Amino acid sequence: MNVNLYGTQGKWVMVDLGLTFADPGYPGVDLILPDLSFIEERADDLLGVVLTHGHEDHIGAIPYLATDLGVPLYATPFTAELIRLKLEEEGIVDKVKLNIIENEGSFQLGPFGFTYVPLAHSIPEGNALLIETPYGNIFHTGDWKIDAEPLLGIPSTAEELTAIGDKGILALVCDSTNVFNEEASGSEADVRRGLDEVIGACKARVLVTTFASNAARLQTLGEVAKDTGRKLCVAGRSLDRIIRVAKASGYLKDFPPTIDVEEAMKLPRREVMIIATGGQGEARAALSRIAFDSHPIKLSADDTVVFSSKQIPGNELAIGRIQNALAAKGVEMITERQAEVHVSGHPGRPDLKAMYGWIRPDTILPVHGELRHMAEQARFAKGLGVPHGIVQTNGTVVRLAPDGPRAIGQERVGRLVLDGDVILPADGTTINERRRAAQYGVIGVTVAVDGKGQLRGEPAILLQGLPVEEDKEDFLDEARDAAANAVAKGGKDQTKLRESIRLAVRRRATAWTGKKPVVEVSIIRV
Repeated sequence: MNVNLYGTQGKWVMVDLGLTFADPGYPGVDLILPDLSFIEERADDLLGVVLTHGHEDHIGAIPYLATDLGVPLYATPFTAELIRLKLEEEGIVDKVKLNIIENEGSFQLGPFGFTYVPLAHSIPEGNALLIETPYGNIFHTGDWKIDAEPLLGIPSTAEELTAIGDKGILALVCDSTNVFNEEASGSEADVRRGLDEVIGACKARVLVTTFASNAARLQTLGEVAKDTGRKLCVAGRSLDRIIRVAKASGYLKDFPPTIDVEEAMKLPRREVMIIATGGQGEARAALSRIAFDSHPIKLSADDTVVFSSKQIPGNELAIGRIQNALAAKGVEMITERQAEVHVSGHPGRPDLKAMYGWIRPDTILPVHGELRHMAEQARFAKGLGVPHGIVQTNGTVVRLAPDGPRAIGQERVGRLVLDGDVILPADGTTINERRRAAQYGVIGVTVAVDGKGQLRGEPAILLQGLPVEEDKEDFLDEARDAAANAVAKGGKDQTKLRESIRLAVRRRATAWTGKKPVVEVSIIRV
């Protein structure tokens, strides 16, 4: 999730405000948001939030955090419409000022001048930002790649980027995601040719899964449907939204008319192509529901599913689960490993080398990737003559000028989780308790004690998630005995008695299972 802060002369601007998706380390949580405590404490000096493009890791946190910041947003038309729909869904469209900046437009925020610079990416209006300050210019790339045959939009030319470099660039803040790729990222036109070949050879129904936000790929798939003589069906609300917004913004002009699911299921199998979300294994997305027969779209033996997206690290198990379910149906699957059905929207090493030559920065500040990606880009840039490089971690404060570049401090940063309708600290009490319960299990102990401190009746024990299975009754007998003995040894101090019972029962659980479950004790006075 991308959030960048630039400060000069006591004022700040934010570039992007994204979210990320939870992993099993956050039980019950779907979305993770950035903790903006640093800038919230300086909110009076924050001038605005400038958005580079419309991917969720760059705009997804806006509906949850923008009202707290209380500053205007700035985006080009397509990105602005995606943001507007998000604000509308949350019922806050009238509470957040959203400024639409024309493509390649410029504007001023206090001591900062901004110019949108179009670059190729997998979504319309992928932009870099030229940020001009009294102390030097920053070129913030956003997400980008070089595409010799882009299908959507017209990226800046080598000559235009060279002219920006001629102005003098203090720092290049640059996407690091594909820095280990020795090959250029490739063109969307190459994917069209690959998909034409793959889908043209299919004799039955075809489903292609891709990221809903990859509008360039949707344009490609529309062309492929026409090339292969197939009717097009779109499955997924997020896909419908992107197509609608793209058309309203002047993109996807030649996208073919689509048919509904009912009609798609009636057509001869070789005459239909379905686009669906869920290629990363998302449980509630269309592909998962199709794989497990809870969707009106049905796939059967000899049908084909094309994964027209890259497998994101961490999603292997979820994707494998869906692929196994499809394999059980006799469905053939094709990924980027078997055919040219996907190209990345991020720069490989040849793309990066070209950008360094055009922009000629004094300093490289790698962003967007794991630490190993950013460290590698700093090394790569140094080897190509970029004089300075700083590898940041989240929270690093970097002085670029004057008296820079150098890291001058580290601010606390963190994560927030969206748990239902509530935003909580990712390392707070609630989530930590949930992690412990998920990892170790929970035991509830209830004892009734009279005024003399004597046990009345038998302790009641409730187990959740403890690995005792067929030995459950034997374990419960020992746990009840442990609780009863703790009461017999205890006193009238309720706090000490509760702790004695808790420890006694947990020791029995540890002896049986090797785990230290969460033990909650209730004492009833009778």
